[in-house]
Amino acid sequence: MSVAFIKEESAETASETLLPDRPVSPHPNLVTETGLKALELHLQQAREAFDATSTIEDVNERRRQSAGPLRELRYFAERVRTAQLVPDPASFDVVAFGSTVTFSRDDGRVQKYRIVGEDEADPKAGSISYVSPVARVLMGKSVGNVASVGDQELEILAIS
Repeated sequence: MSVAFIKEESAETASETLLPDRPVSPHPNLVTETGLKALELHLQQAREAFDATSTIEDVNERRRQSAGPLRELRYFAERVRTAQLVPDPASFDVVAFGSTVTFSRDDGRVQKYRIVGEDEADPKAGSISYVSPVARVLMGKSVGNVASVGDQELEILAIS
């Protein structure tokens, strides 16, 4: 819509309220059941935040206040729409999407991560994305196997 048809201070003000879309990964949007629920919750929260801006009377302020929630709403709507629910692994023989894998590094550190979708990955909370370098080299491997990431070797100690 042309700015000429909008009650707006200027075209510059209008452009300030348009935020670019959040980048969407080119990888398949694989999710665990927990990840899908989290995406749906984020979508609901974005919708509520956007709806809350509708009560702002000043059109310019409403646009400014709704820009962030609208951007989040678009992102999470797309992520929920494209989500591919992957059931938990039926076996713990090999590392797969949804597995929790414990491995040791060359420097003696032992780490434990669950392999999940991109939006639900949180390394500090013990989950990594299935497209991360570590997850990609561990997928398909069994307990006792060694995988290399850069100049590090990872030995799989347990899969659950």
